[in-house]
Amino acid sequence: MKDVDLSVEAGERVALVGPSGCGKSTLAGILAGYEVPGNGEVLWEGKPLERKGFCPVQMIGQHPEQAVNPRWRMEKILRECWNPDEELLQRMGIEKSWMTRWPIELSGGELQRFCIARILGPETKFLICDEISAMLDVITQAQIWQILLEETERRKMGMLVITHNRALAERVCSRMVDLEEINHEVSVC
Repeated sequence: MKDVDLSVEAGERVALVGPSGCGKSTLAGILAGYEVPGNGEVLWEGKPLERKGFCPVQMIGQHPEQAVNPRWRMEKILRECWNPDEELLQRMGIEKSWMTRWPIELSGGELQRFCIARILGPETKFLICDEISAMLDVITQAQIWQILLEETERRKMGMLVITHNRALAERVCSRMVDLEEINHEVSVC
């Protein structure tokens, strides 16, 4: 993939769709600042995105087990970034008894809830959701998306939803971008 131009405004929810192997996850890594683009740049509020300290752009991936330290208990993992309030934890369906567990002791949906709560800190302004519900049951998917939609609406956060599921994209996003159809440089506003 090259020459992509993509802008997402504050409070906007945009779906990025395309077939497997077209570069959706690579683009997500570049936009989150985890990968360096071959050329061009990622802009945040008109300036190059930097990942020093806590970055306003946060990414949630499909495999929550890859985002946590397996040697830490869940409370330490959760509080690594910030101390979420009890109301958010309750809305996320995170039970207090889970705090003393190891990541391997949680289901995929339970672990994904922790990962989402962990990145919803007060400094987060933009979310990249890369196939976050693809491996979850339908009920857990609906609960997680409802919470994310409420949070992004309440906080006027931008959100890029990367998915193969066009029905999901149409339900949760106001705009859909097909990677096979766009060409130019990458920028996130």
